[in-house]
Amino acid sequence: MRPSPTRPNTHPPSHTMATAKKAPTPSAKRTARASAPRAAASAPSLIDDIRVLGRILGDVIREQEGREVFELIERIRQLAVAYRSKRDADAGKHLDKLLKGLSADRAVSVIRAFSYFSHLANIAEDQHQVRQSRLQAAQGAAQASPGTLAHSLSRLLDAGHSSEDVAELLARAYLSPVLTAHPTEVQRKSILDTERHIGQLLAQRHLLVAAGDATALHDTDLALRARITQLWQTRMLRYTKLTVADEIENVLSYYPGTFLTEIPRLYGQLEAALPGLEVAPFLRMGHWIGGDRDGNPNVTADTLKLALSRQAEVALRHYLRQVHELGAELSMSGRLVGVSPDMQALADRSPDHNPHREDEPYRRALTGVYARLAATLHALTGGEALRHAVAPSTPYPDAQAFLADLHTVDASLRAHHAAALADLNVRPLMRAVQVFGFHLATLDLRQSSDQHELVVAELLQHAGLEDYATLDEAQRQAVLLRLLREPRPLRVPGAEYSDLARKELAIFEAAAVARKQYGPEALKHYIISHTETVSDLLEVLLLQKECGLMHGTLGHPQARAELIVSPLFETIADLRSATAIIGGYLELPGVAELVQRSGGEQDIMLGYSDSNKDGGFFTSNWELYRAEVALVAHFQQLQASHGIRLRLFHGRGGTVGRGGGPSYQAILAQPPGTVNGQIRLTEQGEVIGSKYANPEVGRRHLETLVAATLEASLLQPEQPVPEEFLEAADFLSNANMATYRALVYDTPGFADYFFATTPIREIAELNIGSRPASRKSTRRIEDLRAIPWGFSWGQCRVALPGWFGLGSAIEAYLSRPGTKREAQLKRLQKMAKTWPFLRTLLSNMDMVLAKSDLAIAERYVSLIEDKRLGKKIFAAIVAEWQRTNEALSLLTGSKSRLSTQPELAATLAFRFPYVDPLNHLQVELMRRHRKAPALPPGTSHDTPPPVGAVESPTQRLRRGIHLSINGVASALRNTG
Repeated sequence: MRPSPTRPNTHPPSHTMATAKKAPTPSAKRTARASAPRAAASAPSLIDDIRVLGRILGDVIREQEGREVFELIERIRQLAVAYRSKRDADAGKHLDKLLKGLSADRAVSVIRAFSYFSHLANIAEDQHQVRQSRLQAAQGAAQASPGTLAHSLSRLLDAGHSSEDVAELLARAYLSPVLTAHPTEVQRKSILDTERHIGQLLAQRHLLVAAGDATALHDTDLALRARITQLWQTRMLRYTKLTVADEIENVLSYYPGTFLTEIPRLYGQLEAALPGLEVAPFLRMGHWIGGDRDGNPNVTADTLKLALSRQAEVALRHYLRQVHELGAELSMSGRLVGVSPDMQALADRSPDHNPHREDEPYRRALTGVYARLAATLHALTGGEALRHAVAPSTPYPDAQAFLADLHTVDASLRAHHAAALADLNVRPLMRAVQVFGFHLATLDLRQSSDQHELVVAELLQHAGLEDYATLDEAQRQAVLLRLLREPRPLRVPGAEYSDLARKELAIFEAAAVARKQYGPEALKHYIISHTETVSDLLEVLLLQKECGLMHGTLGHPQARAELIVSPLFETIADLRSATAIIGGYLELPGVAELVQRSGGEQDIMLGYSDSNKDGGFFTSNWELYRAEVALVAHFQQLQASHGIRLRLFHGRGGTVGRGGGPSYQAILAQPPGTVNGQIRLTEQGEVIGSKYANPEVGRRHLETLVAATLEASLLQPEQPVPEEFLEAADFLSNANMATYRALVYDTPGFADYFFATTPIREIAELNIGSRPASRKSTRRIEDLRAIPWGFSWGQCRVALPGWFGLGSAIEAYLSRPGTKREAQLKRLQKMAKTWPFLRTLLSNMDMVLAKSDLAIAERYVSLIEDKRLGKKIFAAIVAEWQRTNEALSLLTGSKSRLSTQPELAATLAFRFPYVDPLNHLQVELMRRHRKAPALPPGTSHDTPPPVGAVESPTQRLRRGIHLSINGVASALRNTG
């Protein structure tokens, strides 16, 4: 399989603020110009890498499947390239005929080949990105790209900010990527692990090519072939549905290679950029897996305990490895160099009395530290350390006690001329402990408001109090406030509570215990899905009180709550009510004072996915923008009166329709004043793998988040957004929502169209998540989860949630009665050029339109039985796509898509010929599968055949469809 080149975006590392603006000397410029071409000339290019991987994949396919299958795949590749790249219509006809005639077995082989080629191309692109970043770093700060610390610090310096300003912001900042488990991550952990090995071998291969080591290069190519063979012989799909425990393990797999090592390195970059200043631990990781119960009955108190235990185990085993390695490194003899009194005391307290280490205080001390960590591991998780030079000792009471011992080691080294050793490994370990503690990541709890309502109603019923379900909102608030002021619990001993009530209360009780075990950072936030009223927030506060998470009663001067009650506003209506709801909550007697005493933080989560499904692309983004502006204005007063700080939590997905797109631009496009050093954002689906599977790429993504947060917090616009911009956006939003809802909710038969012309049914069958694809067993769009909704549209190359409705909205604005079209257009063009909100939105939509393909999409329309309905709705989609495409050209001045992102355009042009066959075969196999005879009652094709047995025809079809879903998602990289 022979590929073409692609060049993804890259980011160099940062430099100090003091030198960020210093121009390189002439000699440095000459050296950089001279060395860069030499390095580029001596190293393989991206196209070379993809050719090598494609050649090895071809060799493996020929070996494993035979020459006939290899030649078939190569023929399909040639026809797809000719059809897509050379616009050869005859090649397209031949390709269509060839693919339709394939047997299910042959189709599966073809799908696997093109899917794995996309996987290998992704690996090559990631490695290319790493190399380009290093090359730019070697060329100095003058080459810094947007999204790097060097670029951001340079901008801040230009704007008059000092290093002290940056350090002061970081001291009060809180930045947290939150990893969630959603049904769009289609890769198995076994596949991800193998691909990590391939990436490492590819990086090693570059070094060997540069060194000219032919023997070692031959060995590396053999190792690559072995790993690609392993990939080919490994199941791409899961035969059983993921459990919550599986999802926990999947997300934890990114820690040893990426987060635990690369986050301390990122802090090191900041420390180097801010010499002499303390950099606070502002960047921390968050999780939902194990605590997110919304719509997932499989998440219980037991999974919460498992998640926290496994997180602690990953952190502690990392520390144990690092301390063991430090013990090997710090071999200094007390006979040759002194130590501080504290260091000597730490060594003397160690149970290590080995005479061979009698004069090695650091080793003795670290043996004792290791013994305490081993005891901590056992106490918190039940696990055992791998090594025991001495028996496990007294457990550390908390991570701060462990950090204090490391401080002792660090200070002694620095006081005795060994700062280089301290900087090498002691300081990164100290930073890891500051960030990850014994909890690794902050785990959020989440549940839907209607579940809390049911539990509260049941508690009141058994207590012989009000019939909660019959009360109106004002009455509910009055009852809840009264109960929050009373010290007595609601539960009646011996009463029989429902399974729901027992499960929900068990979660709160487990959270109370976990915070004592793992520390307060282990659990901080309780997110309420579908927040629609003030009572939704009070209910969670009452459940905290019932289970020991609220101390004292509401109104008591010492009362505090352990968990931040965090509303999630998801629909358009909820976003419009957000300020009134949170404002009403905090204005209730005693509530603001309680929040202030509990830490003075108020998290508010904003949902991108459901708001998009509710109102469409532009309307969702605009209502989010408006909600943020209103919330910031409200909290400015609360900050002054009660010291309560607002932190927005952005529920972004992988697709643009779910808030995805480049994180740097997304953060900078936030309304002025909404970041202020405080931001949380979700990382979901296959985006987690694409960002964090490669450690260095992962660090670059985290660097981008930090850079954007600095700029968005400290670089405020000189002028407010013009009123005419806001008025125009309001008009566009209303028109966009009307067009979108007319199609999705008001067109008869649209749900039937969606379920027939996208792989939504097949996605629901795919074992890619522990949570159901729909909230209820219906075919109503309202009940469908927003994630599989967007995933399905991405698979069939329509990507409707990322653009539909804006074309009509822009046309309506240009044709607005009483206005001149030319003046209206000039205003929109000015907005697109100067307003970050609209500029970023249009840039994201530009990418979505470039990835969409209506010719491919039309093939899916052939799957619907009601041909008249299919033709009518698809015609409406095509017409709106054309209007939107033309409108985008009008506003940006560019007739072609991605004209400002040539590297991405080249990437897509390269990828499309390899994605097209996957879409063609997906349609064909879906057609066959849906025509297959129904199974007898009580039987299922979900159970895989025994090893060595032959699959049934229907099982083969299903496997082929699911493999094609995997392949398309991998090729497009942000479809979830």
